[in-house]
Amino acid sequence: MLPSRLRRALPLLLLPLAAGALAQADIDAKARDAALVNRVTWGATPVELARMQQVGAERYLHAQLHPAPPGKLPVAVQQRIDALSISRTSDEAARATQIGMRQQANKLPPDEKVEAMREARRFSIRRAAEVNDRALWRALYSANQLQDQMAWFWMNHFNVDLNKGDVGIFLSQYEDRAIRPHALGKFRDLLSATMRAPAMLIYLDNTQNAAGKINENYARELMELHTLGVGGGYSQTDVQELARILTGLGISNKPQPPKVKPEWRDKVVQEGLFLFNPARHDFGEKRFLGHRIVGAGMSEVDKAAELLARNPATARHISGKLAVYFTGDAPAAALVDKMSKTFLATDGDIAATLKTLFDSPEFSASLKKGVFKDPVHYVYSSLRLAYGGMPPILNPKMGVGMLRQLGQPLNQRLTPDGYPMSQSDWAGSGQMTTRFEVASVIAASPQLFYKEGAGPPPGRAATRSSPAEGECRQRPVRGALARHARGHRASQIRQERQHLPAGLAGIHAPLKPARAFFPSTGPRRTSWIAAACCN
Repeated sequence: MLPSRLRRALPLLLLPLAAGALAQADIDAKARDAALVNRVTWGATPVELARMQQVGAERYLHAQLHPAPPGKLPVAVQQRIDALSISRTSDEAARATQIGMRQQANKLPPDEKVEAMREARRFSIRRAAEVNDRALWRALYSANQLQDQMAWFWMNHFNVDLNKGDVGIFLSQYEDRAIRPHALGKFRDLLSATMRAPAMLIYLDNTQNAAGKINENYARELMELHTLGVGGGYSQTDVQELARILTGLGISNKPQPPKVKPEWRDKVVQEGLFLFNPARHDFGEKRFLGHRIVGAGMSEVDKAAELLARNPATARHISGKLAVYFTGDAPAAALVDKMSKTFLATDGDIAATLKTLFDSPEFSASLKKGVFKDPVHYVYSSLRLAYGGMPPILNPKMGVGMLRQLGQPLNQRLTPDGYPMSQSDWAGSGQMTTRFEVASVIAASPQLFYKEGAGPPPGRAATRSSPAEGECRQRPVRGALARHARGHRASQIRQERQHLPAGLAGIHAPLKPARAFFPSTGPRRTSWIAAACCN
């Protein structure tokens, strides 16, 4: 039997279940407000709906677009975050520890050295795993829901893979210093912060980019993925010139500044683990995007960031991605045009661009038809609905592990393009089966989320293949289901899937009365409960 509080809450889980095919032509004001909350947060809960209804939709949106820092968390959650090593030890100190571990390993016999080096590697992965645990806690309980959702959007847009090199050791400060503070601010500030982030510089190989030994990887992705987009009007020459501008950007493994020529000492820029080393910089004149840039050091990087952030192609690229994220596949060209104009008129103000989106008729229409959720939205919103009003969950690793089973492990996208957001990328038959089984565990096995330390170990995702191909591994989820579903076999639940409305799993959709979807009696009840988090 489920705990009595969860049984009483189950009807609420069904509120946002309606698929697009079930949406009414018109929804009343309360239903629209509820759909709005469901869209701009990680999932509507009774508490969040009450908060919005108390102040009204306009004031609620304003507060979400302009949050008061920091986002307040429940005391129990904050205490657990404070106890994490990433909260108690800075990335700078952790990096020094890791370097020390490797230095000691180099003094060991060959057979012992291998294991010691592996432990230094595991040290980095453990810290990255804590970042992912913290991300789930924040998503479930932060009052600044839109800011948290945008932090995820930008972490995915400026993607890094925690498994590459030593990226994991720098992941905490990447989120908290480069991404989160600028998630609703100016795009130029966000872009500049990522260009100084050790995690990004390692991931896209700019630590190897030096005068006379040019590495174009970061320069290319910076334009194609982060700013201008494909067809954004740049050439291969621009890639080469930007790579020259970026020479010297890297990381510092020592607190002392590097030894350089006397005339270059005032050009050294060292901020924590970030280092601009003029001895590795190409000081020759460049011509980038039609602009002459005189060799001057770090100011060249700032100039390049400004040119990229204020380019109309960047405005369109970013606006288009935001529109897809919040309204679904193939957003209207008119909507992207309006957002692009706001982006340019406000010097890349992300909150202002989002307000244009939220005020648009296209966004209102998307609230009626529903938007398919990617796995992160799916798991977070399911957990918020299932355990809203209950004590905070103690074991975030279960949720983090579910994302790995669904093919979207946090901060582990191998390629720099980030996880796709289109429905076609997440609607394969294998994905739907796994979603159903994940929902079964969430609804039937709350004890797993209150057992500290349980869950899959950190590391690489179970799969790097396309989720649309149905290749997500499901064995751990099925195992948990078999062990903890309290008598409801996985085979029984799969047989009962025929009773679920088509397209149920993973839809951002208008809220519906629970009685419209929840069978009060009969053997089908289990399947409805198991699927209750597929919204």
